[in-house]
Amino acid sequence: MNIHKRALLAIVLASLLSSCDDDSRIDPQKQMGPDPEIPKAQNFLLPPMKVPEAVAWKNGEMPKVAEGLKIEKIAEGLKHPRQVYVLPNNDILVAEANGPVKKAPARPKDIVMGMVQKSSGKGGEGGNRITLLRNVGGKWQKHIFIAHLNSPFGMQLIGNTLWVANADSLVKFPYQEGQTEIRGSGDVVTELPGGPINHHWTKSLLASPDGSKLYVGVGSNSNITENGIGAEDRRAAILEVDAATGASRIYANGLRNPTGLQWEPESGKLWAIVNERDEIGSDLVPDYMTSVQEKGFYGWPYSYYGQHVDERVKPPRPDLVEKAIKPDYAISSHVAPLGFLFYTGDNMPQYRNGAFVSEHGSWNRKPLNGYQVMWVKFENGQPVGLPKPVVTGFLTDDRKQVRGLPVGLAMDKQGGVLIADDAGDTVWRVSAAP
Repeated sequence: MNIHKRALLAIVLASLLSSCDDDSRIDPQKQMGPDPEIPKAQNFLLPPMKVPEAVAWKNGEMPKVAEGLKIEKIAEGLKHPRQVYVLPNNDILVAEANGPVKKAPARPKDIVMGMVQKSSGKGGEGGNRITLLRNVGGKWQKHIFIAHLNSPFGMQLIGNTLWVANADSLVKFPYQEGQTEIRGSGDVVTELPGGPINHHWTKSLLASPDGSKLYVGVGSNSNITENGIGAEDRRAAILEVDAATGASRIYANGLRNPTGLQWEPESGKLWAIVNERDEIGSDLVPDYMTSVQEKGFYGWPYSYYGQHVDERVKPPRPDLVEKAIKPDYAISSHVAPLGFLFYTGDNMPQYRNGAFVSEHGSWNRKPLNGYQVMWVKFENGQPVGLPKPVVTGFLTDDRKQVRGLPVGLAMDKQGGVLIADDAGDTVWRVSAAP
C-alpha cells in the first residue's frame, strides 16, 4: 500500500473512531431562533460523517407537503438544477451546475470528504447551462437557454438584461421576452473570486429594487482559513456591484457562505441565509438567516454566532471578535440552507409574511438534519417562533436513503413555489390543494 492510500485509510479510521462520541446531544429545536443553545466545541482530525445513500425517485414518488398543499413535477432529467428564476412572462429559468473542475491538489482529508458526500447524490457532472421551462397548454417544454457557462448559480433580470453569476464572474446577456435561446458567452461585467481552489463556488445574486446595484454572495475558500488568509480575499462576503460600471466593493463580510439573498418585504432590508463552519461537533455551528448591515462583520473565521471565539483560527483577532454582529435567527446546525424566498403571493395566503428556506441537508451530523423546505413567520420585519416544515420526504422514512436535495426557491406568477431538486434532477411546484 503506497503512502497516499495509507494516509487515506488512516483518516477514514480516525473518522470512524471519532464519530463514536459525536452524536448530537441537543434537540435541533433548541438551536432555532434568536438565541440558540451553543455547546462546547470539540475537535477532530476529520469530522464524523454521516450521509444517506442516494436513490432515484421511483415512478409516482414525490416529496410530502403540509396540509392544504399539493406538489407536482414540472421538469425532470436535468443535470444538478441549483437555482430557479421566474421571468415576467412566467417562463422559468433553471441554473444547472455542480461546481467547477478542481485544479488545485486535494488533501487526503478533502478526498475522503468528497467521497462521502458523493454517496448522497451530490456528485456527478453539472449542466453548466441555464434551461428554460415553458408551460404550453398544461405541458412543460424544456429548452437549453444558455449553454457553456461556468457553474452558474444566481440569476437576475433587470430591464432587458439578464445577469448570471458564474463561479468566477458576473456576466450579462441581452434578453427579449419570449425567446427560448440566447447564444454567445455574454459580457463579463466583473470578475468574482474563483481561482484554483474555489471551495464555496456558488454565487448567489440579488438586484437592488431600482436595478442600479447587484449583490453577490461569495463563500469562503475554506472551512476556517486552512488554505491561508490570502485565499480569502473578497470572500465570506456580500459584494455590491454597480450595474452600470461593474465597479464593486465589499458590502458586508464575515459571512462564511451566504448562499441566498432576499429583500425583506416589510422593512426593505437585505437578508441572507448562511452556511456556518464544520469540524467542531454535530451541534456546532448553527446555520442562520440574518439581516445584513452595510459594512457589518459577522465573525468568520474568528468567531461564530456573535462572539464565540473559534480557538482553531491562528492568529486570533480579538479586535474583530469584538465587532462581530450576532445573527438574527438560527436554523440549527449543519442543515446547509441553499434556497431563500420571502413569500408574497396569494395562492397560499397562510405563508405570507414569512420566508421559505430550503435545507440541502447535513453530511457531518449524527443524526441527520435538514433535507426539507421549511417556513419561518415574520412580524415587523423579524422572524418569530419556530420554523415549520412545509416540504419533506426527500429522505426515506427510515432516514437511510435520500431521493432529492432541495436548493433554489422561486415564486411564479400564480403564487406557486418552485423548488430545484439537486440530486433528484427535478423541478417541483408547490401550490394550494384544490
